[in-house]
Amino acid sequence: MKAFTKFLIVGVIGAAFVAFQWSGPTFDPESLKGARVLVTGASAGIGEQMAYHLAGFGAQVVITARREKVLQQVAEKCQLLGPQKALYIAADMANPSDPERVVKFAVDKLGGLDYLVLNHIGPSPFTMWDGDVEHTRWLMQVNFLSYLQMAKTALPTLKQSKGSIVVVSSLLGKMSSPFVAPYTSTKFALNGFFGTLQHELAMQRSNVSITICILGLIDTDSAMEKVRGITNIQAWPASEAALHIITSGATQQTESYYPWFCYYVCLIRDWFPYFRDMSLRNLYKY
Repeated sequence: MKAFTKFLIVGVIGAAFVAFQWSGPTFDPESLKGARVLVTGASAGIGEQMAYHLAGFGAQVVITARREKVLQQVAEKCQLLGPQKALYIAADMANPSDPERVVKFAVDKLGGLDYLVLNHIGPSPFTMWDGDVEHTRWLMQVNFLSYLQMAKTALPTLKQSKGSIVVVSSLLGKMSSPFVAPYTSTKFALNGFFGTLQHELAMQRSNVSITICILGLIDTDSAMEKVRGITNIQAWPASEAALHIITSGATQQTESYYPWFCYYVCLIRDWFPYFRDMSLRNLYKY
């Protein structure tokens, strides 16, 4: 009887979620025409694809990552897609002064910001934790603390524009999984901090929105290289994930999931912990 009740509740909540998705705000591509957008981690993968989508929508885009030559190439491709502006600035988010410098560059060049899209991550091995605390400390700066620094610096201009902060997070920030302890810790931190900030901005009646995007495994080159030979979990297209992030931010969704079933994974994760943990461990070869 208890099991039936649980499944009934899941069904009701799931139906409500689907109904909300169908009846929620509709994305209008015209809303991004001329929008001033800063995208981090944009030299490859999801960030690069977001830059191309935004350029195609006619936005004014500033992209950033560590590799200047690659950034320049991405910006040149963006120029062919019809953006009002496509600028770049190289930066290393492990350097505590770079996050603020990047935001100030974007605000100066664009005259403000409408969207701050936080997407960058630092490299981390896909392996069991070996006790390296210093790597985790470094990764926290890149994947978490730099996000806070950029949000803090951007908030004044986002308040003026009634803008949005879009945080690219992960399903691994909702549930733990083997081989990614440092990475997972940064994503849990992101979800916790920006989820709290959502509440606080709402309580202050702020006109700045925050969207947290929860992603599954995406077929970026770096991700595929890490998991090759270790798991056969299906990976989803980076271009589709990028478009999902953009539309979620543009429609000011509080939280979004790509692919869609990640929502249900999060919904039932604590209901059957033994089977959840066994299933997770059996997804990987060790």
